[in-house]
Amino acid sequence: MDQAPLPYQTLLILNVAACIAEEVGDQERDSISVNETAKTTDAASNTALPRNVKVLGLTSLLNDTASEMIFPLLPNFLLTILGGNRFYLGVIEGAADSVASLLKLWSGSRSDQAGRRKGFILFGYSLAAIARPLIGVIVAPWQLFLVRFGDRIGKGIRTSPRDALIADSTDASMRGRAFGFHRAMDHLGAAIGPLLAAGFLWLWPESLRMLFVLTIVPGVLVVGLVVFGLRETPTIEPPQERLHLTLQPFDQNFRRYLLALVVFTLGNSSDAFLLVRAGELGVPVVMLPLLWCAFHIVKSSSNLFLGRAVDKFGPRPFIFLGWFVYAGVYLAFGLATAAWEAWALFLCYALFYGLTEPAEKTLVANLVGNERKGLAYGWYNFAIGIATLPSSLIFGALYQFAGPVVAFAWGAVLAVIAGILMWGVKDPRTSS
Repeated sequence: MDQAPLPYQTLLILNVAACIAEEVGDQERDSISVNETAKTTDAASNTALPRNVKVLGLTSLLNDTASEMIFPLLPNFLLTILGGNRFYLGVIEGAADSVASLLKLWSGSRSDQAGRRKGFILFGYSLAAIARPLIGVIVAPWQLFLVRFGDRIGKGIRTSPRDALIADSTDASMRGRAFGFHRAMDHLGAAIGPLLAAGFLWLWPESLRMLFVLTIVPGVLVVGLVVFGLRETPTIEPPQERLHLTLQPFDQNFRRYLLALVVFTLGNSSDAFLLVRAGELGVPVVMLPLLWCAFHIVKSSSNLFLGRAVDKFGPRPFIFLGWFVYAGVYLAFGLATAAWEAWALFLCYALFYGLTEPAEKTLVANLVGNERKGLAYGWYNFAIGIATLPSSLIFGALYQFAGPVVAFAWGAVLAVIAGILMWGVKDPRTSS
């Protein structure tokens, strides 16, 4: 196996880690005086991130290290070892994520009602830590479905309360930076995971199932970090009425935003299909973890730096730009003919995440009141998740029966339509 990319990937990880270390260590520079006439966003950029944001960032780093040690290998594992097909891949990824989306809605609203977020976060990460290693002992596609289903249930329970806790813990002037930092740590873990997987399989190429089992180690570390590091922030009074999973507390502006998200997500299928496409274009199986690693390094660094820009310029421009970048990249994926194009397009596709992830979550907090953040993030994650099943099913069917050009063009067209719908969404913090 050609080992040349390994030092390059490691250097990129170290560069991103240095940027994140600078972000975490902002307290040491708090003594620098800020000009009294500086804007609020400029002052916020020199303020240390809250403890909970850092803890949740480290938690996501470890959790995604575990997840991404195995995710780039799952499509090939399903297709060649378990005997599944591309359509079944769409069923597994779409169904699991869509069911999880229902839990994201419930858990977000329930955490509002309870006035506490930590328990939901702990349970969600614990369930994922148990489910992932079981992939190492399964022998049939339906078993992979059940394991992924359990893993996604954990994600569904923890995601909305986690996002709400980040918003609760952070001043409005630095939410883009906080969400950007969290996503950067998440993606850095997703870069480290494939690199560890590639090294493991290089040393023990016949031990794929043992690699899956070993994901229990970072899973246990995640649980310990949440138990001992995370703090509740009871800064708001819980809603007094009974739990209702309704859009009634939110205005038409927020509902238009959810509609645009649903339309976009209908064309945004699982990234597992991009790995399948990369293999078709000639990227060797042993290089897929390294491709996935480079992809997440760019996602991490772009989230880290563009999160600050969201605080300065507002989230809407970045969502527009990100969705149109997505449309162009997806169309190019369908037309690509060589392995080097897969590498280039994966890195361009990573920029889409940096443009949209901190911006989308910041806009949610901007559009809703303080006492409804959990429910709002529940609806945000639900809107994305509920469209994931038909998205992956449609994309998988188009890919299987009509070919990659038609499938990727479908995604590109829906991204453009979503961008048009997004034009009617106004950000109250920047449109006055």
